[in-house]
Amino acid sequence: MTQPPLTGPQTPGLHLLYVPAVVALITFQGYFSQYLFNTSPDLRPGPLTFRENVTFNILLLCLWWTYHKACTIDPGRFVFSPSSDNDKDNNKQPKSPPNKRFCKKCQSPKPPRAHHCRHCARCIPRMDHHCPWTNNCVSLTTFPHFLRFLLYTNLALLYLSNLLYTRLSAIWSDRHLPSYLGPSLSSLISLTLLTLANFGTFFALFILLVTTLKSWVVNQTLIEMWELDRHNSLLSKISSSASNNDYWTDDFDPAALSRIEFPYDLGFFKNMSQAMGTSNPLRWFLPVGGGGPKLADQKRGGLGWEYEENGFNDWEGMWPPPDVEKERRAKQGGWAYKQQQDEQERRESDYYYGGNGFGGGEDIKAAFERRQQEDFARRQRLQQLGTQSGIIGELEEDEDEREWVGKKQQPPEGWRNSEGDRLWDYGVDEDEDEDDYVTREEVIGGEGEDDDDVPLAELIRRRKVLTKQDDDS
Repeated sequence: MTQPPLTGPQTPGLHLLYVPAVVALITFQGYFSQYLFNTSPDLRPGPLTFRENVTFNILLLCLWWTYHKACTIDPGRFVFSPSSDNDKDNNKQPKSPPNKRFCKKCQSPKPPRAHHCRHCARCIPRMDHHCPWTNNCVSLTTFPHFLRFLLYTNLALLYLSNLLYTRLSAIWSDRHLPSYLGPSLSSLISLTLLTLANFGTFFALFILLVTTLKSWVVNQTLIEMWELDRHNSLLSKISSSASNNDYWTDDFDPAALSRIEFPYDLGFFKNMSQAMGTSNPLRWFLPVGGGGPKLADQKRGGLGWEYEENGFNDWEGMWPPPDVEKERRAKQGGWAYKQQQDEQERRESDYYYGGNGFGGGEDIKAAFERRQQEDFARRQRLQQLGTQSGIIGELEEDEDEREWVGKKQQPPEGWRNSEGDRLWDYGVDEDEDEDDYVTREEVIGGEGEDDDDVPLAELIRRRKVLTKQDDDS
């Protein structure tokens, strides 16, 4: 990828340090600050009062508990119940979600608003994003705990900033006094470090709290905000290029260009009640007993499997809007482009490992000897030309001869919003979500794709997917 992911480190195992780092930061600001205030008499106005100690520690207790819940609550797992014997006898197809999305990683239907998380390695109900600081997905079941964690964290940071401000203002008012009448050097250094940590953390988490509150009120996840931005951007691009028709192919379906309204905005109170799992506002911000929504059972249906829509679109199940730009690229490239990518990867793997990329010890040795011979032949050719030699010749040799060697084939650059984010940055597995969804219509050769353009092996694979789904159900 051209940009490091924002929701998970690329270095294996580095994600294990995120939660301990958060714990260390809370401990430093929450408890070292109290130690400094209570043991440094030269910091006016002196030690914390009983009321200040109680208030600050209650906020810290709420912070710890909500952070624990945000880290440990299961983000949800779709369990597909088997069909009854009568359904199998009557050759009835199992019920699919309204939008007929299919996850190729989980090999199962994908309910509305679900996405496949590349960190959790499964489809997450109402996935908002994967948070590295909690090492957990913000989803249908974890969103209330994540929101409470942000709320109590900002309250604790705000209270700490007030305690710091009173002491910094006292130092500023005494700035003309001799230094020996003021706080010690160690106290000044500690106070400075606490102030910098408090400001940086409060600034970042306050922005995150505002974004999360907006997501809560309008009932849009960060991923859905990204999808809506992409949809509006594509509509704007379509409108600007409609006059000269230089962007879309002649066979493109104009129906795919229509505006799709976000269907899950039901009004701010209903949105907030649905996200928190209760219509009682008194429970929304309780650290203990506040609860949250639960993923319903597939047999009964309900929250997580289906969502109420506002009826602004022509019919239900139209979200997410299709990526018409991706469809245009697919028509330009199609299976030939994918086969070219696969062949390029196979050649590179064969170059190093032999046996078409699956070689054993002897194949690897033979591939190494073949590379030696190619290198020797290249050096001889350079010497015969007499124009280049040594290191300069090695650097300036013709790169077209093996331009594919050692270069990892990257997927086409996906769309980014105004902040430069891709679905990858929210933890979504782009290999799954950005590819065409395998729907039942595509599997059985219905609308959506011309079977003449699809290899026979792919058609057989799709029919196996359908058969496997029916057998499992």
